[in-house]
Amino acid sequence: MKMKKNWMIALLMLLLVTAAPISRSSAAPDYARWGTIAVKETQQKYNAEIIDYKHIGRTQIQPKLAEEKFKLLVRSKAGREFGVVVMVRFNPSTNKLQTIQFLETKA
Repeated sequence: MKMKKNWMIALLMLLLVTAAPISRSSAAPDYARWGTIAVKETQQKYNAEIIDYKHIGRTQIQPKLAEEKFKLLVRSKAGREFGVVVMVRFNPSTNKLQTIQFLETKA
């Protein structure tokens, strides 16, 4: 009986270890801050609604200069839809904003 009990305890321990939930981080991605700035600045520049958003990627231009690029789908107050590529340049060491550039595209 003791051997059966030990076997059951070992099986139970194995089940508990393998069934433990995997911790998932809910931290915001590195580009989130720059995406928020891209959206706000685009809304202000075009006085329009942002209806879609996509992070394109980060480029390291120089040791103290990086660029996050986003594609936004914009709808003007008149109903015109168009795309805007937003390039946010910043110092990755200090997180200081350098420039923001906008390039209109077809939706």
